[in-house]
Amino acid sequence: MSHRMRIGDLTERAGVTQRTVRYYESIGLIPSGEREGNGQHYYTEETLARLRKIDQLKRLGLSLEEIRDVIDLYFLDPSGVQPKQKVLGILRQHLAESDQKIGALQQFRAELQANIERFENWFEEREDH
Repeated sequence: MSHRMRIGDLTERAGVTQRTVRYYESIGLIPSGEREGNGQHYYTEETLARLRKIDQLKRLGLSLEEIRDVIDLYFLDPSGVQPKQKVLGILRQHLAESDQKIGALQQFRAELQANIERFENWFEEREDH
């Protein structure tokens, strides 16, 4: 039998709040705790591992929706190849989106600079007359 822990122990070991655990349960990122007769929820070491993996993936920049699409692969593919391939694809998409946003911001900046120069020239022309 695997080691089971109550939510307080789980949150302390994972470095998350009880609210986070409940939210992750509600959106399917982690399984709900097993309820016993006294109403207490108990969690497994796998749930702790999932919480730690979620944190790692969040630090890589994945959204919770993206994490939901990949998290199970980490626990189904012991080699780690499939989940890492999927994460790599997501990261490449993030990079492409970032490049597009940077390009749009650079264009916007150039337009701002041109407008500033146009206004400055207009003021200079007025001062010359």
